[in-house]
Amino acid sequence: MSSLSFAVRDSATMLRRNLLHARRYPSLTLNLLLTPVMLLLLFVYIFGDVMSAGLGDGGGGRSEYLAYLVPGILMLTIGGTTIGSAVSVATDMTEGIIARFRTMPIHRGSVLIGHVVGSVIQCVMSVVLVGAVAVAIGFRSTDATAVEWLLALGLLALVSLALTWIAVGMGLTSPNAEAASNNAMPLMILPLLSSAFVPVDAMPGWFQPVAEYQPFTPAIETLRGLLLGTEIGNSGWIAVAWCLGLAVLGYLWSKSLFQRDPK
Repeated sequence: MSSLSFAVRDSATMLRRNLLHARRYPSLTLNLLLTPVMLLLLFVYIFGDVMSAGLGDGGGGRSEYLAYLVPGILMLTIGGTTIGSAVSVATDMTEGIIARFRTMPIHRGSVLIGHVVGSVIQCVMSVVLVGAVAVAIGFRSTDATAVEWLLALGLLALVSLALTWIAVGMGLTSPNAEAASNNAMPLMILPLLSSAFVPVDAMPGWFQPVAEYQPFTPAIETLRGLLLGTEIGNSGWIAVAWCLGLAVLGYLWSKSLFQRDPK
């Protein structure tokens, strides 16, 4: 068997293992999904009429704010789901299974690849579920073409991949699952500090750089443009650059940590 076939076989086995864990222990995924769903319902039904006034055109009520909000909520969903990846990696590292894998004739990188691919699949599934809730309460994207839908899905998958590699690195550096959950919390907090809920221009001047110069704002604006037909500008290229940079950084960081000999 060639080295490539060897790596693919072992990576597929590790992917199956992680998906089985997610199916048998769904409480973590459900808890992480609950936050974006609750925020979606809270901001639409409680604050929707008021928040729509800050959209710059006088506000179109709850339905217009729902359309504005959904892309940001989808990105928040990805950030929350990847926290589960950090917890899963930290659990594997602290419970001894990684030490056993090191003694077995398996491709060493397959352990991380299984976690990453499994997390991306869970992110996409989580986005679909939250998107279904958004559609159920009135969200529509009638102007998006088939190509724009494919680009939107590709962007969501790319963001999932980038954040998952960062989350894997956070899990590898954490002494236990609880610490991993706390260390990965910025992946869910950053979307709250972006243009997910209000336009950057509507924020206080001192806070606008915080919201503008971070990975989630250009990704949200790009997704919003693809789904709603708003102007994307250079946000698309910036979002892709952020994703590729974070993915490479997370991969190199995780690989370096994982290849260290256990103490």
